[in-house]
Amino acid sequence: MNQVFKALSDPTRRRVLQLLQGGPLSAGDLCDHFDVSKPTMSAHFAVLKEADLVHTEKAGKSVIYHLKLSVLEEALLGFAQSFGLGSETAEPRTVKLEVAK
Repeated sequence: MNQVFKALSDPTRRRVLQLLQGGPLSAGDLCDHFDVSKPTMSAHFAVLKEADLVHTEKAGKSVIYHLKLSVLEEALLGFAQSFGLGSETAEPRTVKLEVAK
């Protein structure tokens, strides 16, 4: 879970994941969305792969990135459950909202 949150800590990597929500993209297509060098993007891709948030496939000379949404969902669910959120045993909380008149 730590690797997932490390990967999510950077806005560039979060944007890559957002772009991949629309479907698989090549490394070149992803790089076109950012004003940074290709080696910098390669480092971001490596962090995302290490966190298992993306997987790759070779297509000729291109590398195609795919989002692994299930890994992200599991990490977020585990994080929420560590605070007692989303578990069946958690006590329901009532919040009273007061409206100023």
